Amino acid sequence: MSKEPQTGVDGQINMPIFPLRTVLFPGGILPLRIFEPRYVDMIRWCMREQATFGVVLLRQGSEVNTPAEAAGNDRELFKIGTEAEIIDFNQADNGLLGIVAQGRRKFSIVDTREKKDGLLLASVQYLPEEAVGELTDEHETLVAVLKDLLQHPLIQQLNPEVDLQQARSVSYRLADLLPLEPEIKQALLQMNWPKERLSELRRLVGKFRG
Repeated sequence: MSKEPQTGVDGQINMPIFPLRTVLFPGGILPLRIFEPRYVDMIRWCMREQATFGVVLLRQGSEVNTPAEAAGNDRELFKIGTEAEIIDFNQADNGLLGIVAQGRRKFSIVDTREKKDGLLLASVQYLPEEAVGELTDEHETLVAVLKDLLQHPLIQQLNPEVDLQQARSVSYRLADLLPLEPEIKQALLQMNWPKERLSELRRLVGKFRG
């Protein structure tokens, strides 16, 4: 893709969008194997320009679009997503491009346009950073659940960033690592307060244990 400045007008930022059936949270780790030419080009552009891209949950449509779908713009996205920064990459023997991205800031999509190859470009507005928040005795169970999750070998391979003293960090990592439906994770992402997210996570964990 051609070079486009990421800083737009009125505080808006221009970035390419990677629609997925996955929700990325700030601080979360997202390994991806990329084979579609438009996304290979996008990732190479991001690495060359030291730019970021946006991960947004697909409401409907496929991650892998046929040319007809790309032309028809059948994909429907949620409006809230997360900026992703490439922190590692490798070229596999089978030609796939492997990357590891890390979630940065949450954003809201203002508008989108689609290139001929189906790549989405969006103007986005960053959302205010959430307060760090304090954990209380009522959150001890959630911290214990998170500690257990962090011991899982597959999760240890991701080496996620987490501060077990911060409500924001604990709420993000639990929402990230618990086996929840993408739409539930999206609802958790869209919450603006760590305490609100932790309250919902307490309810969800209670359902698991019930």
